[in-house]
Amino acid sequence: MARIGATERAGLPDRAFAYVDSRGRRRLPIHDPAHVRNALSRFDQVAFEDEAARARARTRLLQAAKKYKIVPVGFIAGQLQSERALGGRRAGEAALPSGFVTMLMTDIEGSTALVRRLGERYGDLLDELCTIQRRAVAEAGGQEVEARADEFFAAFEAPRSAVDAAVAIQRELLGRALLDDVEVRVRIGIHSGYPTSRASNYIGVDVHTASRICGAGHGGQIVVSGNTREAVMASVPDGVGFRSLGAHRPRGLRDDVALFQVAAKDLPSRFPPLRMS
Repeated sequence: MARIGATERAGLPDRAFAYVDSRGRRRLPIHDPAHVRNALSRFDQVAFEDEAARARARTRLLQAAKKYKIVPVGFIAGQLQSERALGGRRAGEAALPSGFVTMLMTDIEGSTALVRRLGERYGDLLDELCTIQRRAVAEAGGQEVEARADEFFAAFEAPRSAVDAAVAIQRELLGRALLDDVEVRVRIGIHSGYPTSRASNYIGVDVHTASRICGAGHGGQIVVSGNTREAVMASVPDGVGFRSLGAHRPRGLRDDVALFQVAAKDLPSRFPPLRMS
């Protein structure tokens, strides 16, 4: 279904959006299947005024998903995981790293096809994959920020630790089938910068940069920014190197970003060009 133009969008009633904030800005449009799917993927990027506003938006969004026969398995799983992560920090877990932070993001390649293939079992696959990622992050000294739908976000004080975790994740998944019969390929993006810390998450351009770097890669690939590569060079892990992929301008950002592929023993080294569109 074609996306509507700005004029048509402006003419929609408030009920066509999942959330209208106190300034009257209409967020997460839910008037057609394409926008429902987009809203599901972007839900946790919206800064709600309070938990009541979040709950109202979640309800409207799930009602829209039901209307268009969209099964939001990953969204529901992600919400539950985010709530558990948030609850743990409220109960006294260490605060997220601040200052110069290295952010690791992962995304499942071909997730839509997997949802169609697995149906309700997709939630079980996400649980198994998150267990692998959480273990690798914890063993490397990082902290989970959030897990939503088919995406995973972790933060590290030490840039090298993020690279160690990424390599461990890819090695664990290489040639391994989850749910006994499903091979999952995950792309990983890493960026170091100064994101703005919130109680349980981060916001800012550096967060978007990490997300765009993750989205540019391919399943089985680890892509890092020049910031991360420079910060890691003084303590490069044995058997790990960086191959230049050139400077690119990720979608929505103003400046070019130098990107590098992490090369490590036993991991694939050849991938198609980055997906920068």
